[in-house]
Amino acid sequence: MSPESHADLRGAVALAHSYLLERVRPGDRVVDATCGNGNDTLLLARLVGETGRVSAFDIQEEALRATAQLLDEAGCRQQVELIATGHERLAELVAEPLKAVVFNLGYLPGGDKGCVTRPDTTVTALEAACQLIVPGGCLLVALYPGHPGGAEECAAVEGWGAALPPHLFNVWLHRQLNRPDTAPYLLQAEKRTRPRSA
Repeated sequence: MSPESHADLRGAVALAHSYLLERVRPGDRVVDATCGNGNDTLLLARLVGETGRVSAFDIQEEALRATAQLLDEAGCRQQVELIATGHERLAELVAEPLKAVVFNLGYLPGGDKGCVTRPDTTVTALEAACQLIVPGGCLLVALYPGHPGGAEECAAVEGWGAALPPHLFNVWLHRQLNRPDTAPYLLQAEKRTRPRSA
C-alpha cells in the first residue's frame, strides 16, 4: 500500500495508518486488537509481508468473515491469524514481542451498534500490549466518544495513557481542533528505545 493512499489525514484511522506505514517493516510481529471489517488487518499484513505475523482479534463472526475475505482477495491471508475472542485475552494468546498493536474501538461499521468495546476489557488489553511491545514499538488507539458508552471508554483509555511511566513511554493524544468533541481521535503510546531513569 502506498503512502499516497493515506495522504489525507482526515481522521484517527488515517493518522494511525500513517504511523504504521512509518514504523512497521517486513518480518515484524503485530496485533490488530479489533479487526472489524479488516482494513487495519490488511494494512498490517501488507507491511509485515510473508515473513511477518499479524494476530487479529474480534468477537464477532461477521467481522472475522469480512476480514478473511479481504485478506484472501489481497493474497495476504497466510501471515494473519484470526482469533475469535476478545482482545482482553491478548496476554494469554500472544507471547511474542510486538512492533505495533492497533485498537479501533467502538462498534463494527455496518454491524450491530449495540456490540461495542468496553472500558474494562480495552484497558486489560492495553496493559497486556504494554508488556509485549518492543522498544521503539507503538500502540495506536482510535477512540470514538460519539456513541453511547464511548465517552466513558475514551476517559478510561486516556486515564490509562496518562498513567504510563514517562521514563518508559511517550504518549500523545491527537485531536482535530476544527471538529466537534464527538469526533474520533487517536491516542499513541510509543515504548522508548532508551528508557530514562525514573
